[in-house]
Amino acid sequence: MEKGYLCRVKELEHSPLVDEATMEWAAAHRLDDVKRLALHIPRGIDREAALRQVAGWQELRRKVPSWAVVDGIVYPIHLSLEQCSSQATATLKATLVEGDTLVDLTGGLGVDFSFMAPRFAHAVYVERNEELCALARHNFACLGLTHCEVVHGTAEDYLASMPEASVIFVDPARRDAHGERVVSLKDCTPDVEALHDTLLAKARRVLLKLSPMLDWHNAVTRLARVKRVLIVSVAGECKELLLLLDRDHTASPIVTCINDRHTFAFTPGEPCPPLPLWDGESEHRYLYEPNASVMKAACHEHLANHFGLVAVAQNSHLFLGDAPLPDFPGRGFIIDERLPLTSSLLKRGLPSLGQANVTVRNYPMRTEQLRRRLKLKDGGDTYLFATTAQNGRKWLYRCTKLTVPVVT
Repeated sequence: MEKGYLCRVKELEHSPLVDEATMEWAAAHRLDDVKRLALHIPRGIDREAALRQVAGWQELRRKVPSWAVVDGIVYPIHLSLEQCSSQATATLKATLVEGDTLVDLTGGLGVDFSFMAPRFAHAVYVERNEELCALARHNFACLGLTHCEVVHGTAEDYLASMPEASVIFVDPARRDAHGERVVSLKDCTPDVEALHDTLLAKARRVLLKLSPMLDWHNAVTRLARVKRVLIVSVAGECKELLLLLDRDHTASPIVTCINDRHTFAFTPGEPCPPLPLWDGESEHRYLYEPNASVMKAACHEHLANHFGLVAVAQNSHLFLGDAPLPDFPGRGFIIDERLPLTSSLLKRGLPSLGQANVTVRNYPMRTEQLRRRLKLKDGGDTYLFATTAQNGRKWLYRCTKLTVPVVT
């Protein structure tokens, strides 16, 4: 976030949400251990609010550092902090949208909104939880977002009467009435599938943030006018599925796999040769493992043909090549040895290695179980990949990480 969005705290009136003494005490102890603090809170300090402020600041310092450097931010209950976007994913969303008016129909803590709002002349935050609305009014002032409007209400009610906007953002709640996680579009609140036509009638573009567990193929089938699909991972973990809808778009969407700052894009509707498979005999120098976003996209044919690789097998999700690939969206390794994974090998193990990083791909044994059978500890500079070739033979690849900078 740009420096212009940081507030000068002395120019703000104190928040009525937490009393001044409690805010000052929490700020003075925000580096302390929360559990220990709970035993030493002095009289005159709101215990629950103070601990929430300290715990919230510690969480946001990790997740949204640009918020954590702003004094005066008031933090909500833990669930809202847990569900909010990270700074990395919020920054990405801000690159996808701009225009005259933004409407966020599912405001929450407001992290995504705070990063997108500066790209619009006017921005509206809608939230059905009254406490979160009060927090948003205060926090947006701290962040310098003076052109923003906070509306207490449901997404459905506001959508029905709102004027046309440039962009609508929706992050449906993915928990049911019992607090259990849901991933189906129909089970989310609001139901973006049911509201699809109304959303595109009210805005030319609609940005949806969905569960990373959702099948993106199914989502594209059920939602028309999808222009872009973005599968977003941070530090190797798939975090979000973003769909950008455009009322004028009629072609196939472009799917972009993003892992930190690196991308791999493809168009599902374009012709692509079949997945090239390893013949089970030829030797290759390098082994490649796709990152989490590529694995979620299941774009193995596009990946292999783009980089000139062969897949170990249809379902092994490991690739072999003869050249170092600095731009490969995943991890790259030099193959030091390829061993038949026979019962005799499993019986004697590989105790001379001492330790290794073991990965299992399309192999009938869990990672921990195989590591024990091989008599190895976890870690070190050796990487072992157990997998099954297309002809059914089991192999163990002993590898060393590539020294050239491969995208991770």
